[in-house]
Amino acid sequence: MKPSILYRIASVLLVLFTIGHTVGFQQTAGMIGADTVVGLMHSVRFPVQGFQRTYWDFYVGFGLFVTVFLLFSAALCWGLATASPDVLARMPAATWGLAICFAAVTILSWAYFFLAPGIFTTLITACLVTAALRAGKGGSEGRV
Repeated sequence: MKPSILYRIASVLLVLFTIGHTVGFQQTAGMIGADTVVGLMHSVRFPVQGFQRTYWDFYVGFGLFVTVFLLFSAALCWGLATASPDVLARMPAATWGLAICFAAVTILSWAYFFLAPGIFTTLITACLVTAALRAGKGGSEGRV
């Protein structure tokens, strides 16, 4: 499969993953015991560099950081899909950097989360690693 197709597939998977993450990370309904923890996260306030924050503030803030980075990754993949094979071959820091980043995200997803993020990140990583391998071959595979 051509790198351009693999980057487009990764981009679509990233958009779907972003939607699932953004909708799901604040949902606690049906999680036994979560109400107690979330209640404490909302109620315990502490000063941080002149601001009053809660652990819930940090949780939501970091969750939204992840949303932004996932959307950026989707846009980057879509952009890489439009690059010529020769350009991709000259960008190993971008192609391999993205692949290695998502390999690490995959490990973290399986270690700390659950099935859905594990599957999504595994598929995204497979696309990105395969695309980076094929992109390194330069113009030998043509464009879509």
